[in-house]
Amino acid sequence: MKVLIVGANGQVGKHLVSFIQDHQDLEAKVMIRKEKQASYFKELGAETVVVDLEGDIPDIAKAAEGVDAIVFAAGSGPKTGPDKTILVDLDGAVKTIEAAKQAGVKRYVMISSYDTTREAIQSADSSFAPYVVAKHYADEWLRDTDLDYTIIHPGALTNDDGTGKVNAATTVERNEIPREDVARVIVAVLENNATIGKEFQVVKGDVEVKEAIDSL
Repeated sequence: MKVLIVGANGQVGKHLVSFIQDHQDLEAKVMIRKEKQASYFKELGAETVVVDLEGDIPDIAKAAEGVDAIVFAAGSGPKTGPDKTILVDLDGAVKTIEAAKQAGVKRYVMISSYDTTREAIQSADSSFAPYVVAKHYADEWLRDTDLDYTIIHPGALTNDDGTGKVNAATTVERNEIPREDVARVIVAVLENNATIGKEFQVVKGDVEVKEAIDSL
């Protein structure tokens, strides 16, 4: 399976590319914003394509040509304002979903936020609310398609070393999760077609990733 990774230059994305390139049944195609970001991925043997997520849908669709799945792992980051949150986390996600349709790519994995419900929007503080709103509507857009989607809701992301063990279910108690383990979860989702049409929360835990995903 060839996988286009949108947001590959992010921390989760880099772990994911590494895991995919070491996987006998998966192959990464990396979408990056600048050519200078390519060397890291070329050293891993991954195909790279330079496309700005703030560009147009046909450009993203062209990047998706020849792939079997898309993983949306992009994010504006905590240091940007609400404008970038809307342009990347919402509009970038929607454009990538529409690009998947144009390119005929059915499998789509969305890395969302831990809680994107209407209740989460209402309870979020003013600085975090735009991010939750963006993720809420991006998730809604994806649910309303006929794509073979999976939506992953990770807990608070850390740079701790991954353990390969998680707690995953429709709802779990709020907790942290290493970015490395989020990448492992994505791989397990790609391996398992039973995750199509499902969404779940995932945090650090004591169950092996594959077992946790297989039990959803």
